[in-house]
Amino acid sequence: MRRFLLLSLAAVSLWLLLSGCFSNNNFSLLPDYEDKLSTRLVAKPISEDTKDRILILDVEGVIAEWGSTSIFYDHEPTTTVIRRKLEKAAHDERIKAVVLRVNSPGGTVTGSDIVYRDLRKFKERTKLPVVAAFMGVAASGGYYVSCTADTIVAHPTSITGSIGVIMHSFGFAGLFQKIGMESRVIKAGKMKDMGNPFDEMTDEERQILQRIVDESYERFVTVVDEGRPNLNREQVLALADGRILSAADAKRVGLVDQLGDLDDAIEEAKRLAKIRDAGVILYTTSKKPDQNIYSLSRAEAPRLNLDMNLIDYNQLMEMAQPRILYMWMGM
Repeated sequence: MRRFLLLSLAAVSLWLLLSGCFSNNNFSLLPDYEDKLSTRLVAKPISEDTKDRILILDVEGVIAEWGSTSIFYDHEPTTTVIRRKLEKAAHDERIKAVVLRVNSPGGTVTGSDIVYRDLRKFKERTKLPVVAAFMGVAASGGYYVSCTADTIVAHPTSITGSIGVIMHSFGFAGLFQKIGMESRVIKAGKMKDMGNPFDEMTDEERQILQRIVDESYERFVTVVDEGRPNLNREQVLALADGRILSAADAKRVGLVDQLGDLDDAIEEAKRLAKIRDAGVILYTTSKKPDQNIYSLSRAEAPRLNLDMNLIDYNQLMEMAQPRILYMWMGM
């Protein structure tokens, strides 16, 4: 008991000390992060006189239009990161092609579509070729954004596909009944609390949500149809049942163009750009030295968030709300 009290006192003292010393709630814990984007040469050109560059642009993790915050890190939204890098690339005349390095199971419908649209606008503006390089996973929303690419190169061990839409929601009505609790909602509008996890979903509510999911599905099929000229809509629909595919199967059915590694994707980018030599760069927030083409371009923003509760009510409520996703849930 005495030991527990001493440990508790020490913890409270440390908390008060940190609160006093770092009242701005922004304490850098890692020296390897910087907020601004810097250009890092990760593969030198053969000739020192070569100025041409290939940009590796990462789409990694869950694609979303909202970020996340933990007690030690801030994660920028994918949409924000991609937009920042594309704007920088559009003003860099040395860049002759972009390799979209995808390692993502997908994400939100809106987040995926924002990235897709930004990539299309970038291509229309710059006329630069884009090659998608699939790493471990490039599924659902990860595949969706890759449909902007002129060529898709999948690593032989990649998982891709998952063309479809999913909406998850949680229901606590049965649990509440068992423990004697009830949801009390005051509303104006019959469907205002549609998706409320504390009430049973009605058939009418399910039909409305299904229509929304179906619209997002049609959008996904259209994007694949437009992005894969070798496939017609009927062929895309036959593959759009949510299944995942190996890289070899994806190539066989026409969802990817080549099997290869990141080096192969870079060579394909050079071919499309009609250049023989180029340096390879990343736009990165990491200050780590000795990077190569497999280095990650983003370091999380370190912080000590003294205002964050270990259990965040708002995050719990967000988790309970239905979300429409272009995402492979097997990750």
